Amino acid sequence: MGKVSLEGIEFHAFHGVFSEEKKLGNRFTVDLHVYTDFEKAMRTDDLKYTVDYFKLYQIAKAHMQVPVKLLEHLGHLMIGDILKAYPESTQIEVVIKKHNPALGGVVNFSVVEVAYPRDYQ
Repeated sequence: MGKVSLEGIEFHAFHGVFSEEKKLGNRFTVDLHVYTDFEKAMRTDDLKYTVDYFKLYQIAKAHMQVPVKLLEHLGHLMIGDILKAYPESTQIEVVIKKHNPALGGVVNFSVVEVAYPRDYQ
């Protein structure tokens, strides 16, 4: 079992509950971790036997372009598409950070972590 990750993917997006977030947007950082058996990829040097991190990036990018209210929902949507692309995944973790959330004080990030299968009953 192994893990393929993309960390620190940055986007400007318009997710949030407040009208200012929807209008001005904010900076977000996304980390994706996909656990799968890539023994065959190690032995064959063939991309089709592992998780293609270009595809992972495209999944994250597509979802970051469609505004939602909650980062929890955004993480759930990303996991759904990762599972469609890689149904053999045994575990998926999505970490989404909103930079400098407007909370009336100094806060570097608000962070949501969604994991499959942990958060799926």
